[in-house]
Amino acid sequence: MAENCVKCKFRAKYDQNPRSLLGRFWRWHINFCPGFKKYFKGLSRPEQLETSVRYNFKKYL
Repeated sequence: MAENCVKCKFRAKYDQNPRSLLGRFWRWHINFCPGFKKYFKGLSRPEQLETSVRYNFKKYL
């Protein structure tokens, strides 16, 4: 499952342009996506902090 989150095309769109429609959709989607939650909780603490800062993701910290 974690592989899917790393290779996600919507996530890549967000990385390229956070204000794009697909990028904004992906950012909204991670708030309730069980796959992303599992991926995020599987990261080490420093990786979680880096990811939360990069994507402004504070829900599970």
